[in-house]
Amino acid sequence: MIGELPTSLVISGVSYPIRYDYRIALLIFEAYEDKELTREEQHMVCLRCLYEDHSRIPEKDLKEAIEKAIWFLDGGDMPKTENRVKTLDWKQDERMIFSAVNKTSGCECRAVPMHWWSFLGYLSEIGDCLLSTVMHIRHKRGRGEKLEKYELKFCREHSELINIKEKLTEEEKKEKDFVDSLFY
Repeated sequence: MIGELPTSLVISGVSYPIRYDYRIALLIFEAYEDKELTREEQHMVCLRCLYEDHSRIPEKDLKEAIEKAIWFLDGGDMPKTENRVKTLDWKQDERMIFSAVNKTSGCECRAVPMHWWSFLGYLSEIGDCLLSTVMHIRHKRGRGEKLEKYELKFCREHSELINIKEKLTEEEKKEKDFVDSLFY
């Protein structure tokens, strides 16, 4: 049916109920950003979080289960753009994201259950707000486009918002701390 939000995913002809609240999607994204986890471990986190009973999925169907999960997390059959520039970091931008979604949804989204696709819909409709400014500047910088004077000023004054922080593994953090200790 048109406009229906999926609450299950069909894998090899079998329907598997999913946890479709936006919080689950954000947990999965956090796992995929975790450099400490292998790709297999990240996929297992995805399966365990998204599917209500992931253990029912036969091993031969796990690849399809991951593909369907990614389809769901990507918002379904939404058009994809080439040359994607990372303009959003779910963890770093959390406060700006919730503020923008609250504004577009007209409610405190953290206080209510919300389907992931509804959350994405609200996020895609954000208007003039801090998050849209940050994402716009990141997009222009990522594509090597010239920034306007007011954008350059914003970057200077709010570099902590604009620059997506590099996530390091524990080993990389220790190495960086060691190198820093040699100079400070």
